[in-house]
Amino acid sequence: MRFLKLFIIFFFVINLFSCSEGDKNNSPSAEYKKDSTVEVKAYGDALVEGSIGDASNLIPILATDSASHSVAGLIYNGLLKYDKNLNLVGDLAEKWEVSENKKIITFYLRKGVKWHDGAPFTAEDVKFTYKLIVDDKTPTAYDADFRLIDRVDVVDNYTVKVFYKKAYAPALSSWTISILPSHLLKGVEVTKSPLQRKPVGTGPYKFLEWKSQDHITLVANEDYFEGKPYVERYIFRIIPDTSSMFLELLNENIDLMGLSPLQYTKQTENPRFKKSYKKYKYLANSYTYIGYNLKNPFFADKRVRQALSYATPKNDIIKGVLFGLGEIATGPYKPGTIWYNRDVKRYEYDLEKAKELLKEAGWQDRDGDGILEKGKKKFKVTILTNQGNSTRSRIAEIVQQSWKKIGVDVEIRILEWATFISEYIDKRNFQVVILGWSIPQEPDLYDVWHSSNCRDKKLNFICYQNKEVDKLIELARTEFDTEKRKEYYYKIQEIFAEEQPYTFLYVPDALIALHKRFRNVKPAPAGLMYNFIEWYVPKSEQKYHFTQ
Repeated sequence: MRFLKLFIIFFFVINLFSCSEGDKNNSPSAEYKKDSTVEVKAYGDALVEGSIGDASNLIPILATDSASHSVAGLIYNGLLKYDKNLNLVGDLAEKWEVSENKKIITFYLRKGVKWHDGAPFTAEDVKFTYKLIVDDKTPTAYDADFRLIDRVDVVDNYTVKVFYKKAYAPALSSWTISILPSHLLKGVEVTKSPLQRKPVGTGPYKFLEWKSQDHITLVANEDYFEGKPYVERYIFRIIPDTSSMFLELLNENIDLMGLSPLQYTKQTENPRFKKSYKKYKYLANSYTYIGYNLKNPFFADKRVRQALSYATPKNDIIKGVLFGLGEIATGPYKPGTIWYNRDVKRYEYDLEKAKELLKEAGWQDRDGDGILEKGKKKFKVTILTNQGNSTRSRIAEIVQQSWKKIGVDVEIRILEWATFISEYIDKRNFQVVILGWSIPQEPDLYDVWHSSNCRDKKLNFICYQNKEVDKLIELARTEFDTEKRKEYYYKIQEIFAEEQPYTFLYVPDALIALHKRFRNVKPAPAGLMYNFIEWYVPKSEQKYHFTQ
């Protein structure tokens, strides 16, 4: 539904639903296979999804974590959305026109759409959302796209004209952002609005309940403009440990979860799992990385960052931790896509090269204790990552052991998700982190990599600042010729490869388990959930029953 553009947003890959075809396990077992000519679609039942982290804020423009956007994506709509083949299509807008000079977009809105409280959706909501996003008092990470707008005019209740200061290539995709209710937020300080905990949208599901660190429950919207969803409720359960979550899956207490590589390869090959669940596997639209706080003196010299990349055994991580279920990452784009530069500098595992670079940068073990020093400073660092993700914990342990061989002493800290974000990431209170980003369909790198976003709660939390990269990002945003745009992004990847602001680790396979009772699940380039409102469970197989 929403925020396919960013999921960015903290892209700390809790749940992966992005892409391509399922594997050989995708055919239903005999217990659930029925003659499609006689099976009748039925309303009812619930889908229970497991997540290691709770949502933080259900006003999407204030949230930067994937848990929040997973839930909010069912509550809100944008003007546009991505279809199953990742083409932009109408959502709250029925159609649109782009002027010849590409500086004006006219949106023609759906009529008869209602907010969940019964109020009518109109063009005023679109203009209000724009003004709220660009308001300096709104703490949002998503304002950059909208600050290129000169003005938004309401032509009538169902027509909006958006005037850009200059032609902007990602303009249409930016309008996949959630439209917010002006009648509930106008004149209210958005950070104090009750909608943060009790949202009101136009989407296929209405908010019902949120019990912190336990669950969020949504209920089907009977008045949804595309028709009431067949699945009556969506329940987002917070289970902070993936092993515990998998036990809940085997006990059929949850229906959907992202599997770890160990779970996918070793723990699902049993009759108990196969009887009730299907597995899906595809190269995810995300990557995992080691990020360095570039305001920390340890990492100011690119030779140090290069050395740490040489000392990170990416192949061993993919083989030993992912069981081969992923590909090496060299930058912020997915291998095989149009924007991916396969010819950048690579960092094969080479401890001697790492030691040589560290020595050039002034780091040597002068007292023979096995730890490098520079002046009176020992090379001791702490790697932070989030609780509940055993894959990242194992990566941290491998990196710890490998970096020790080049004289870097590493401590590992595993933090509860909300604390990790609010006290360490948002406040830039870290040295090294292991995290992940989603890879958006729009290749614009502004939010994560532009120097201007090294502030507040923006997404460039490592504070990467490079004037040449800034210029290339700005040029690419206003370039409509695909080949020219590609040149800019190829050059940016070459700079990243040289400077190593991240040690890019891998693009993982998305590994999904879903209960077999759900029908009409059709994997596509947009993933699994793109047509969730069309999923259903036959009456005879429904597990949950609700009274109105």
